Amino acid sequence: MKLAFLPALGVSLLTFSVSVTAGTVRNTVVAKAESLARENYQAPTEIPRFLRDLSYDQYQGIRFKPESSLWQDASSDFKVMLVPPGLFYTHPVKINIVADGEIKPLAFNKSSFTFPNSEVEQEIPADLGYAGFKLTYPLEGKDTQNQFLVFAGASYYRAVSRDTNFGISGRGLAVNTGLPGGEEFPEFTEYWLETPKAEATSFTFHALLDSPSMTGAYEFTVTPGDKTTLQVKSVVFLRTDVELLGVAPLTSMFYYGENTFRPHGEWRPEVHDSDGLLIHDGASDEWLWRPLINPTSLTTDYFATENVRGFGLIQRDDTFTQYMDKEARYDTRPSAWVEPEGDWGKGNVVLVQLPTPNETNDNIVAFWQPTKTLSPGEPQHFAYTTTFGNQHIPAEPLARSLATFVGDGSRVGGGDQEDAVRVIVDFAGQALDKLGAEAPIVASVTGLEDSEVLGHFVEYIEPLKQWRLSILARPANDKPLALRGYLQHEGSPLTETWTYQLPRDTGLLSNKK
Repeated sequence: MKLAFLPALGVSLLTFSVSVTAGTVRNTVVAKAESLARENYQAPTEIPRFLRDLSYDQYQGIRFKPESSLWQDASSDFKVMLVPPGLFYTHPVKINIVADGEIKPLAFNKSSFTFPNSEVEQEIPADLGYAGFKLTYPLEGKDTQNQFLVFAGASYYRAVSRDTNFGISGRGLAVNTGLPGGEEFPEFTEYWLETPKAEATSFTFHALLDSPSMTGAYEFTVTPGDKTTLQVKSVVFLRTDVELLGVAPLTSMFYYGENTFRPHGEWRPEVHDSDGLLIHDGASDEWLWRPLINPTSLTTDYFATENVRGFGLIQRDDTFTQYMDKEARYDTRPSAWVEPEGDWGKGNVVLVQLPTPNETNDNIVAFWQPTKTLSPGEPQHFAYTTTFGNQHIPAEPLARSLATFVGDGSRVGGGDQEDAVRVIVDFAGQALDKLGAEAPIVASVTGLEDSEVLGHFVEYIEPLKQWRLSILARPANDKPLALRGYLQHEGSPLTETWTYQLPRDTGLLSNKK
């Protein structure tokens, strides 16, 4: 095969091509995934050892030249920067360009990169390949190409909107996350990028997913802006039975927040990419909020849903003073919200929380698990939209929980009940803000896991212009403290349902009976 250089594209393509008609790229990828599922799994080829052993700084020194971006000289606002393999990215992926009714493989071009030193440059193979890609678009004006979407590493992707910075990640699928036998990480092994038109405000591409347990065909249509949306259409083919399948998974980080103890020596008030899980159930129309924690051991919670209308990991704490970190800027990290298309039936939104000793580990995973048994070989269709943006992207119609505080219930200011815990929940927003401070707001509070609610009351906090629910509760012996509650007015709910679980082995409960 020979190389052909396309000036408008800015990269080299192999002259080998496959003809396609409009709308058939997706069918091509689906057929490839279905065929692959009937074969034994073949692990992808690893890159040379020296690339896997690069230090972080060495890898960061391999930089893609922006002037080599795909469609650099074309009139489209979308450009593509390519990600080099190395360090965490141990496998190359195939990338194809779809243009003028043809699919052409994208060849590796070493000259599109700069290197930290001549030794590294010399050792880079001429046919290395790419680890993934970054999409750019002028979010801040015509003269600036902003990176807003990255696909690289297993089936991970990250996206931002106009006023947010990279944080939370999405994935193609999650397999057996949090189970004792270990997690399997499916990988996107091949991509098909559709050439955008000059006036395009959305970009479409396709991906092939592969793992020991399954294959999948994905179509993504991404639209950047004040919020960035990814419309996802996927077809999954199981090779084997899967114990825990996670659809539309989100991965984030929670080190500590206002609802947890600050680690010894930490000066920042809070450190997290997301601070809660939000769920909108279809059958009950309930909106449920679960603040995140950094547990001392792995925890997994299952929230039963029927035709779930949405779920996501949200960053509600979005002011600088809540973090005081001018480098990480956790106050600008995006929220991510998944909205299924059609009715998904019965299932669970699963929240997996792992312990982390610092902020460098993603320790939070949320996804939807179908209740029905999925049979190997049969196509499983999942369509949904994942939106990245500020905390308001779910468009929740009820007042929200803005903060949760937890303290000892057997000391001054907390209460006078031995082995009890004082929990404070502040609510605001929507109809709640329109009521006066003397409005007869009451709460419905329930103890779960045999937790005993000793008392609760509601009061208006004038300095915050918020309503506060104060709960005194006692966990059952050898069980976590588990609660749920909401505010109501004249018999009608005004707020989402707040729910919280404090494991027995946390510092606050570890000394209680």
